[in-house]
Parts: sequence; structure tokens; C-alpha cells
Amino acid sequence: MRVNEIEGLVLPTKKDEEFIKVNFAELFSYDFKNTKSYKFDIMGLEVRKDTKEYTNSLFEITKNLDENQVILTINSNIPEPICLIHKIKEDETFFTNSLKIEVKENVKASVIEVFTNTSNNSAYCLNRTFQIDENANFEYAKVQDINDSNYLVFNLDIKQKDNSKCKVTNFEYGTGVIINNIVNVLDNKNCDYELNALVKSQNSSNTANVINTVHNNENSISSINFKHSLKDKSRTVFKAKSIVNKNALFTKAFQNSNTILLSNDATIYAQPHLEILVDELEASHGATTGTLNKEQLLYLQSRGINKDLAYEILLKAFEQKIYDNIEDKLIKEFIDSYERKSYV
Repeated sequence: MRVNEIEGLVLPTKKDEEFIKVNFAELFSYDFKNTKSYKFDIMGLEVRKDTKEYTNSLFEITKNLDENQVILTINSNIPEPICLIHKIKEDETFFTNSLKIEVKENVKASVIEVFTNTSNNSAYCLNRTFQIDENANFEYAKVQDINDSNYLVFNLDIKQKDNSKCKVTNFEYGTGVIINNIVNVLDNKNCDYELNALVKSQNSSNTANVINTVHNNENSISSINFKHSLKDKSRTVFKAKSIVNKNALFTKAFQNSNTILLSNDATIYAQPHLEILVDELEASHGATTGTLNKEQLLYLQSRGINKDLAYEILLKAFEQKIYDNIEDKLIKEFIDSYERKSYV
């Protein structure tokens, strides 16, 4: 099965403005031997047909191959995060999965998803929908650890009601080809949306983050903050677009991308973009790229710290803000103790 041979499917290309610099050619042309729906090992979850018409074409790949959507409904506060572990084991297989998480009114909840693999030449294309009702507070963390010669396409569509809060934190550790495609259209009032990510890339990993946020109503906040540390020949795309429409008075819209290049061959393409159609707002965007501060390295070494440890101290300090933004203490503990070998 080749994705570019699926009848009736209109696929994005890297020439499209939304996906510029994202290279789909290898994934879409590869001949996978099998296609499968990845099944959750959870009993009793409702399954519905996904009837949503997505304007973003990457969502349609999963929907075209499997229209079933698993529904995880959270009706009351939960003291610990729900943890979902995905292990891709079969070679030459194109997997799909669709999950909708419904967080009901006044509920506080959190979810962790971990994606690992022991496969070769396989892909995992999945759709996620978060529906967060009035006054609900939802925190989500994703750990991606997909290795070489494998693909992960993670599509996320977020819907928030009045006075809701959604915090998403992604940890990108894998060395495969990773595409994160994240959409949030804020149609309601007083929504708080925060997207943070740490992209730690090495070898020949290829990671792309395509983020679209639209403000359509008053007094909502969107804050997008990415940290990249890139080694070897790794390549990363950060493309964020936030639109503030004329009815979205008193919006706050922020975007920030900071990158540390740890080798001469690592590459970042960063394009934060704001489209503002109203005057009454706060907004900012920016992107920085550099290396570890040599003077700080020398200072630490002058205090008896060896070069390798000084290097790690400065890199940890650069990355720490992403960890600090996590609110759920149990999610923090999970991320701090995460090791790939425990999940493969």
C-alpha cells in the first residue's frame, strides 16, 4: 500500500504554504506490505464513526483507512494521569488510530501518551481530538521515541468551550521521521491554550511541527513555546501560524522558538507567523538560533567542572523551562524517570 495511491485522497505537498519545507515524498511513496488499525488494550471504550469533515488533509489519511474513532470520556476529576502506551512492533506496516478525548464540564484531568517501536520501515498515522467543555482543565503530555526508518504522523484537533484550559506538552526524542500537525480553532470565550515542546534530535532524525491556531472570540490566550536541541545531521521544521480575527477582542497570542545547534550539520527552519485583524490585543512572536554559550562553558570549567558535565548542565538549563511549565506533578515525575528501554 502506498499512501499516494489511495483513491480520492488529496495529499499535501511541501510546496503547500501550510506544509512548506515538510518532506512527505518518502512516506507517501513507500510501499508498505500491510495496513492495520492499532487497537487500545482498554475494555469498554465507546467506538463511533468519525463523521467530521477535516479541512486539514493529513487528518484524512487516517480517516480514509479507518473511520472508527475510539471515545475516551472523562466525567469526573481524576487524581492520576491516564497513561496510554503505544508499541509498534511489526515491520513494513502502516498503522492507523483515532481517539477522541472528551473532558466534561468542570472536570480536571490529565493524559500521557508514549509512542515507541521495535519495528523497521513502519508508519503510525493517528488522529487525536480533544473536546474540552466549559470550565474544564485538561493537561496532556506526549513522549515520542520512534527510531530510524520509521514514521509517525500525529494529528491533533482541539475544541475548547468557554472558560476551559488546555495544556499540551510534547517531548520529541525519536530519530525517525516525525510530523506533528496541531490545530486549535478557539471559537469560544476565555479559553486558555498552551502548547509547549522539547525537540531533542540527533543522527539523521527529521521532525516537523506544523501548528495552526485561530482566535474567533474574546479574551482567549494562546501560548506556543518550543525548545530545540539539534545534534549531528538532524533536521527540524517549526511552522506556527496564529490568526486573530476581528471578533477576538482582548486576545493574547504568543509564539516562541529557541534552538541550540550542537553540530555544524544540524538544521532548523523556523517560521513563527501572526495574522492580526484586531487592535485590542497582546501578541508577540520570535525565533532564535545559536549554540551553547562558550563563556558559560569556560566559567563552569574554571570551577572544576569537566567539559562534558558543563555541557550537560547548560543544555539542561536551556531545556528546563519546558519541564517547569508542566502543572501535574505526576506527569513531571513520569517525564523525569522516562527511559526508552522500559517501553519497548
